[in-house]
Amino acid sequence: MRVCLASTSPARLMLLQQAGIEPETASPDVDEEAVIAAVEASEGRVLAPAEHVLLLARRKAAEVAARLDSLGFDGVVIGGDSMFELDGEVLGKPYTHEAATTRWHAMRGRTGVLHSGHSVYRLQPGASPREAHAVAEASVSFASDVTDAEIDAYVASGEPLHVAGAFTIDSLGGPFIQRVEGDPSTVVGMSLSTLRRLVRELDVEWTDLWNRPDTP
Repeated sequence: MRVCLASTSPARLMLLQQAGIEPETASPDVDEEAVIAAVEASEGRVLAPAEHVLLLARRKAAEVAARLDSLGFDGVVIGGDSMFELDGEVLGKPYTHEAATTRWHAMRGRTGVLHSGHSVYRLQPGASPREAHAVAEASVSFASDVTDAEIDAYVASGEPLHVAGAFTIDSLGGPFIQRVEGDPSTVVGMSLSTLRRLVRELDVEWTDLWNRPDTP
């Protein structure tokens, strides 16, 4: 069965590949800041982190699914979005070395929550698209003995600048994380166990998505 990842995230792509799936990829044409601003303005409130990531995951998956449905795509479309929360504050991508350094000094020795929104569409020619969605969360505890020199070196690597929360678990940032509670893949970018459940809700077995040559 065909699988399209509605994301250009290398981490999400790697997760699916490691799980036996070689997806097609598509970049969602979604202005994330505008989407959030419009919804918050209409509802007169700030969206909670779980609502925020689910809204964006659904919008991104829907945009790509609409394009593919018009082309007769037969398969599933997967969209996702992630945010890190520390003490009630949502921490997105820091983008600058200064912001990443400040972030790491604040996170050192503390625990935050990674919120990950998921949206899966089942597309079939001649049938209406069906969607299933959910939010997964995992708590992340950072080592208390991370030194200033280690933070400076990690930030200088450039890795934390363009990832939610300014850290990774599957690369250079992994050794600075002491504990993860919840599905570890959630921290990488998507919860594979959550995706499996959503796919099944759409009457597709996860193993039907295996398409890599090295998968039995």
